[in-house]
Amino acid sequence: MDFFYSIVAFFATGGLFMYPILLVFAFGVAIFSNNDQLSERLTAAGKETGEKLWRLPLGPKYDKLVDSKVADIKNTGGRWGGSISAAQFLQRFIKEGTPWAHLDIAGTAMAAGDTEINRSWGSGFGVRLLDQLIKDHYERR
Repeated sequence: MDFFYSIVAFFATGGLFMYPILLVFAFGVAIFSNNDQLSERLTAAGKETGEKLWRLPLGPKYDKLVDSKVADIKNTGGRWGGSISAAQFLQRFIKEGTPWAHLDIAGTAMAAGDTEINRSWGSGFGVRLLDQLIKDHYERR
């Protein structure tokens, strides 16, 4: 089954919650961030290491998905926009003005293929990416 067919099938069947897992195999991992510079740095590090990221949106409409009628907040937005509502949930615990990013790597461990750097089920996705980010922007030279 090719990628385009998979996306059409998931849209048609209401399986939109699986979209970020499909991204892993086709484009990379979903990234959510409140800061363009951090997002761009992470994306560049991912390109350098071959661990590609695809930025997805945050915003007030998505934030409403984690509102609750009986609690301060709920940890799921329901069936729709699972990755986005998870990022919105995390954002509520981050101090205003603090740059942050969430890489939705959950799907990368599932049935990770045998590669030059991965000989087991877990892929370790993001380790090289974060190492590259630190090397490029935070280590002293």
